[in-house]
Amino acid sequence: MDGIMSLGFEDATAIQEQTIPLILEGEDLIACAQTGTGKTAAFLIPTLEKLVTTQLPEPQIRVIIIVPTRELALQIDQNMEALAYFTGVASVAVYGGKNSGDWDQQKRAIVGGVDMIVATPGRFKTHLALGYMDLSQVDTVILDEADKMLDMGFYSDILEIIGYLPKDKPRQTLMFSATMPNKIRKLAKDILKEPKEVAMAISKPAAGIEQTAYVVYENQKIPLLESILSGKEVDSMIIFASSKASVDRITDRLKGLGFGARAIHSDREQDERQKTLSDFKNKQFPVLVATDVLSRGIDVDNLSHVLNYDVPRDAEDYVHRVGRTARASSTGEALTFITPDEVYRFVKIERLIEREVPKGPVPEELGETPPYNPSRGGRGNRRSGGRNHRKGGRGRNYNRNNQHPREGGEHRNRGGNQNRNRNRRRKKGNSTGNNSNQSSTG
Repeated sequence: MDGIMSLGFEDATAIQEQTIPLILEGEDLIACAQTGTGKTAAFLIPTLEKLVTTQLPEPQIRVIIIVPTRELALQIDQNMEALAYFTGVASVAVYGGKNSGDWDQQKRAIVGGVDMIVATPGRFKTHLALGYMDLSQVDTVILDEADKMLDMGFYSDILEIIGYLPKDKPRQTLMFSATMPNKIRKLAKDILKEPKEVAMAISKPAAGIEQTAYVVYENQKIPLLESILSGKEVDSMIIFASSKASVDRITDRLKGLGFGARAIHSDREQDERQKTLSDFKNKQFPVLVATDVLSRGIDVDNLSHVLNYDVPRDAEDYVHRVGRTARASSTGEALTFITPDEVYRFVKIERLIEREVPKGPVPEELGETPPYNPSRGGRGNRRSGGRNHRKGGRGRNYNRNNQHPREGGEHRNRGGNQNRNRNRRRKKGNSTGNNSNQSSTG
């Protein structure tokens, strides 16, 4: 209770009210709740209570929390450290990276004895394979952002980790996810026992968020971004892009234009990423450009602006991203750039939030912009032209020549042989001519 009070918690959130009693009763649980609803405390508080009331004589690993990213592992470990400050319960964050010091620190904590490990799947498996991690006392496993982990391809890793746990020891397994696709239910069926379910409806963006979308071509995005930043008073903005290359390109361009911007993505060193995030939270610079690694699980609140440079692939991610602004009854702006290929994604977002997002005007100097045609959903345009059309054409030729050689392949090869024969005759003639010329010149 001292730890809870020191964090300033007063009232439980909806997800905490519904899950904490079930976890204290020892039930397996599958809970669906979006970022920002207080789900980290929802599983940490009852888990810590269990550790405190049934403490072992010496610290041993009893709780494993598996998460998709380093940032989320660090955040949960920091929250745990604050909640457990007065209890003597110890935890360690286990994550990958190029810093050997992180590895040594993690190993020392594991060997020395900790009650809880908060880990990314890959690094956890590496420590486990080296033989000094004792899982014989593990009685609680928590998967946080489970849908994100499955999207990142960690399904088999999670099952492998579960396979190392003692078979003859009762275990409580808790799964928290922002969305509930079929693959989550399949994983739950594989590792949970008669789980209780708590599903918080995906909330709509807060009323204080002013949402605007701009329909543009890809090459108009940077000029439009420059125009927006020049015309708005930006206190703190996160720009979400779909690739590391885009993040670096946007950041370099903004720096060149004199805007205070920094980048954060998985190619940056962990220390650099932590320093960048810390400086951003402390208002050392106004614009953070990030890949989707920051769209969930990072504790960055009260942004003045969120900008989706690329439309999120999942409609729910839009809600998570724009929810970073207008928290605590404040106001904020959420901006999104939409290219013709992304219209169908944005249509799904508008259906989810049950409203049409206003389409903002694009400066005339940027030239003609594409229409927003939700009736076609954008996907029809993608299939009938552009990149996918070219791929489809190449695929059709490839299949025709390989699967139907009599209809296409042999004919093409026969023609190719004839062409090669002609070329040989031409080369031979040219060679003879060249030799004649050389002799004459000589």
